[in-house]
Amino acid sequence: MKKILLSIILLVLSLSLSAQEETKDTPPNGWKNEGSVQLLFNQSAFNKEWTGGGTSSIAGNLTVNYEENYRMNRFSWTNSFFGNYGLTKIKGDEYARKTSDRLEINSIAGYQMKNSNWYYSYFANFRTQFDKGYEFNTNPDTGEITRVETTTFLSPGYLQTGPGLMWKKNEDFVINIAPATARFIFVDSKFTSVPGYVDGQYFGVDAGKSNRFEFGASLSGYLKTKIMENVTMENNINFYSNYLENPGNIDIDYLMNMELGINKYLSANLIFQAIYDDNAVGAFQIREVFGLGVNYTF
Repeated sequence: MKKILLSIILLVLSLSLSAQEETKDTPPNGWKNEGSVQLLFNQSAFNKEWTGGGTSSIAGNLTVNYEENYRMNRFSWTNSFFGNYGLTKIKGDEYARKTSDRLEINSIAGYQMKNSNWYYSYFANFRTQFDKGYEFNTNPDTGEITRVETTTFLSPGYLQTGPGLMWKKNEDFVINIAPATARFIFVDSKFTSVPGYVDGQYFGVDAGKSNRFEFGASLSGYLKTKIMENVTMENNINFYSNYLENPGNIDIDYLMNMELGINKYLSANLIFQAIYDDNAVGAFQIREVFGLGVNYTF
């Protein structure tokens, strides 16, 4: 399964690359920023006479994407913020449930080698979630739904940073190789005191501890392409190998964000994410969100 999904991800990246026909000139010196806010809605309702079956529900998803970039001759500094949060509420269910929750900040500075697309680079990546996450269970006797808090803001939180080499065709196509990357995993110690986690660990952090240090290699890529008129796709992928423990077991984090523009304010959006991290669960984590909503670009 791991090899199959990895092959699919690489295929998507190669197809997106082949679709990118235009080569952009080197951007001018100075600051440049751009961003977008998108709110997606999904709602369904059934009256009591409806015989086809179904449950009324309402869902919403908010996405914020912002970039702040700086260039001065051969020096470039790229910063990005990505926030995504979604909830769904099903009629009759006491609790609203999350459909997505991600907060990610990226920063990479580079100094361009003369007459080359290669840069000496230093990067930092931070990601966590905004809100609490729960595990839901149903009492088989009473049918009552209960929930147990399993995650929250900064639990887990991931910070990766290190020097490397960056290949940058333009602002929309960047690959960074960092063979000496430090990674920190932060958690709330209240979770590491809860029994029942595999080997006494919580996202790789030992029982009673609140953080974990890893040292390894990171390979990341960003590709933004225009698939067709009013349809753009952003791909972010990151591979990480921990030299200190099972270096052959590579963590993968792939995020695809496709936007289908209808007009200036309306758009459809498709988000697909695949994560493989043995510290969390020994299998791929997959999520997909699709919806129609309002969009504001600035």
